Amino acid sequence: MPQADANDVIDIFLQPGEHFVGDANFRIRTLLGSCVSITLWHAKHRVGAMSHFLLPSRNASGDGELDGRYGEEVILIMSKELRQVRINPNQCVAKIFGGGNMFPGQTRADERNIGLKNGEAARALLQAHRIPIVSESLFGVGHRQIIFDVGSGDVWARQVRPSDPLLRQMENLP
Repeated sequence: MPQADANDVIDIFLQPGEHFVGDANFRIRTLLGSCVSITLWHAKHRVGAMSHFLLPSRNASGDGELDGRYGEEVILIMSKELRQVRINPNQCVAKIFGGGNMFPGQTRADERNIGLKNGEAARALLQAHRIPIVSESLFGVGHRQIIFDVGSGDVWARQVRPSDPLLRQMENLP
């Protein structure tokens, strides 16, 4: 794959349910609440993939086509696309982001929030696919801004906490 000059990097923004596989020419961004992003990166070839999934899995069987909105399906999609560019997903390292609680104090005590379910699913999926997790920024309150520089493998995450004074008081945030 071609090498990118720092000035030629192409920004890709992922919407919920989207994913992207690319080389060092790309920087991938997204904004996460309870959703989760998995990044996969192959250091030698400087190729990576990133997802933005909404739910761990489907409740009902789909139409046979894999759907990036679901964690268990997008990991298969990304693995297939990495193999198409001659990258073995098992030789990649993974980072996981997101799974925030967007509505603290509004969840019944017997319900686990969707962000927690998504983060736990991401960990389990990567373990099942034998892809090592080298970093994660999961859970907490609020949303995250994510930037994945495929050329270096670096991922920057900025967690933005709620500004509502009542929420800040509930969470004991400074």
